Amino acid sequence: MTSSSTPGLTRFNTLAVGEATPVLHEVCASGTWGNTILAGRPYATVEALLSASDAAMAELTAEDLAEAMAGHPPIGRPKPGDPTSSREQRGMAGASEELKTEMLELNLAYQERFGHVFLICATGATGEQMRDAVKSRIGNSPEQEQEIVRTELGKINRIRLTRLVQETLAEGAPAQDS
Repeated sequence: MTSSSTPGLTRFNTLAVGEATPVLHEVCASGTWGNTILAGRPYATVEALLSASDAAMAELTAEDLAEAMAGHPPIGRPKPGDPTSSREQRGMAGASEELKTEMLELNLAYQERFGHVFLICATGATGEQMRDAVKSRIGNSPEQEQEIVRTELGKINRIRLTRLVQETLAEGAPAQDS
């Protein structure tokens, strides 16, 4: 439930800036986004935090978006030792070698066209759905794609923030991937 306060939200609200900054950087690599979220504390509810995240995302410049995207590995190649990217990209874990190869080629073509990794909220998506998304988005204009990326980052931030305040900080220790 995102409409109420949680022990994790209370803990997040009271973290020292030096502790909260790296925690937020794990949610989103944009320093501007993180500073905006920090400046808005304390949040009365999880929904208020998520709304603040949405508002901060809407205000990010192209440079801020590029910084945020730099924190995301390509689809199909989660960061080694990073349970978050592995969990989010779980839909590619069981993909065939053919699909993984196709996704690598599409990722490279996308990156060549737009100058950044293909970004999608991969949580719950199959490898085929991610492949189809990159195929459909590669023909977009850079302006269209920037707004889609902003939307996808916003979805990812919401999932990560919710997990952060409901699981990780509620226990006072990093959540274990289940």
